[in-house]
Amino acid sequence: MFCSSFQIPIPSVPVFQPSTPIPERLEAVQRYIRELQYNHTGTQFFEIKKSRPLTGLMDLAKEMTKEALPIKCLEAVILGIYLTNNMTTLDRFPISFKTHFSGNYFRHIVLGVNFGGRYGALGISRREELMYKAPVFRTLSELIFDFEEAYRRCWHTLKKVKLGHCVSHDPHSVEQIEWKRSILDLDKLTREDFRKELERHARDMRLKIGKGTGPPSPTKDRKKDVSSPQRGQASPHRRNSRGDRRPSGEKKPADSKAMPDLNGYQIRV
Repeated sequence: MFCSSFQIPIPSVPVFQPSTPIPERLEAVQRYIRELQYNHTGTQFFEIKKSRPLTGLMDLAKEMTKEALPIKCLEAVILGIYLTNNMTTLDRFPISFKTHFSGNYFRHIVLGVNFGGRYGALGISRREELMYKAPVFRTLSELIFDFEEAYRRCWHTLKKVKLGHCVSHDPHSVEQIEWKRSILDLDKLTREDFRKELERHARDMRLKIGKGTGPPSPTKDRKKDVSSPQRGQASPHRRNSRGDRRPSGEKKPADSKAMPDLNGYQIRV
């Protein structure tokens, strides 16, 4: 009689000592993501809505570590954020790519990272060269150009790059991730203009972090304040009509254009 107790080993979530250098932690996080393997089944195991607050996405990431199922690139980004939340000296921001090959368009996303002024990326892909990048690139443009060259080796032409802003390290934040702060259309930009726009985005992120101009990270305990402004506040309707006066924890009105395009991430390289 054959024994049917064979079990597939479940990858262990990386645990770090306080003295573990950030680059080594990133390598361990990437190994964990890779060990989950890329999802080739055609079935999306985890539904990710980009409009969800960060706390909800972190709950989903925790579920991913329990289920240990194969993932695709968007799940890898959420998981990367979850596993690096305690690395407060590491800046994380989403990077999305749109490419063209053989009459079709393809979309891919990775988690950009910046540590000590050096850029890199975490993620998963069918292609090894389109996922992990060690934080060794001196500028954001160098990192993006490296991805562009990797796409070129796969016979893909890079069409658009979307860059988000830095993600909060507070796992209980009710902020939404800013997925596309900058949208760069390569068909409309010269090579030099493309580089300048990438560096402008990198500079904006540094200024936001350095000056603390970004919105605070409201937590679950403050959710009741989101939809219930104090009665003493003047003209709440006028306040809501001005984007620059919106309370930091208040969700923006639903925008059909900003809703997640889950189908766009079903076909990836």
